[in-house]
Amino acid sequence: MTAPDLPAELKAALDAKLQGVSRNEAAGRAALISQTYRAGGGSGVIACEKDALAYALARMPATYAALTASLNALREVTPGFAPQSLLDVGAGPGTAGWAAAEAFSSLQTFHLIDANSALRTLALELARHSTRLRVLKYQRGDARAALADAGAADLVVASYMIGELGGTERIALADLLWTRARDTLVVVEPGTPAGYRRILALREQLVASGAHVAAPCPHDKPCPLRAPDWCHFGQRLPRSRGHLQVKGAEVPFEDEKFSYVALTRRPVAQHPVRVLMQPVVTKVAISAKMCADRGIVNAVVPRRQKTAYQRFRKIDWGDAMFELGEARAE
Repeated sequence: MTAPDLPAELKAALDAKLQGVSRNEAAGRAALISQTYRAGGGSGVIACEKDALAYALARMPATYAALTASLNALREVTPGFAPQSLLDVGAGPGTAGWAAAEAFSSLQTFHLIDANSALRTLALELARHSTRLRVLKYQRGDARAALADAGAADLVVASYMIGELGGTERIALADLLWTRARDTLVVVEPGTPAGYRRILALREQLVASGAHVAAPCPHDKPCPLRAPDWCHFGQRLPRSRGHLQVKGAEVPFEDEKFSYVALTRRPVAQHPVRVLMQPVVTKVAISAKMCADRGIVNAVVPRRQKTAYQRFRKIDWGDAMFELGEARAE
């Protein structure tokens, strides 16, 4: 599976762009951009090359990690999937293109769409450092308008962008995204209750249109979780020196929380159960909350069942399990 940290080529490209740039200025720009995003302002605040670089330094590592985790889950459930074309909607600095190129060596063409010219310019500059992103088209324009003219792709990705749209716009965009997905659509959002609700609404809409869920859900049925619970996952990623400086952080790692769904044209041959939270380890047993075809289950393995206990000690939040073995479902 693909590692969550940025590829060496991308790290080198970002480091080269950072030469001669004030870390304090980049940190200030990144903080302003983050505040605007949290307030629902979208990417319009990214108005120049320095803004785009600050955004990439601050957010690209976490976005890449979440995308990588989502694509790894897709690969695990659909091992025969070998897409040749990618369509990335709301591409920003091109993060999904890099993540998909690492996940799928079969990819030959990359079509990116985003309305922000500063992010487009940065994405094209970064892509020149890649040995994989050679056949790349970056179309500048509004997602819905651009999608109307875009051709289909084997894999369509929309990450951290549907939250910028109103409810009616999201419904229309979801339909467009699905029409452009020749095989698979992956949508990633922040791992907040609001992000989960957007993923859930899109999931319900497209399942009703004939889509099948590949991950993270083990079924196409309505989500069995009930508020205040919500489906989200976490990915730990290392922070580079530049990342630490721009984020104003001291801890050498970051935990990105995200929600996602991978939808396919054909039903998945074998669905695993999904670990919904970090397993709880005690002196007597390990318990793990999981989503299964029959709903939410709490799988428990007593310490006396040594083989099963050791196997369960290796599972993590977000993992897929194709066989529960001796675990007892409560």
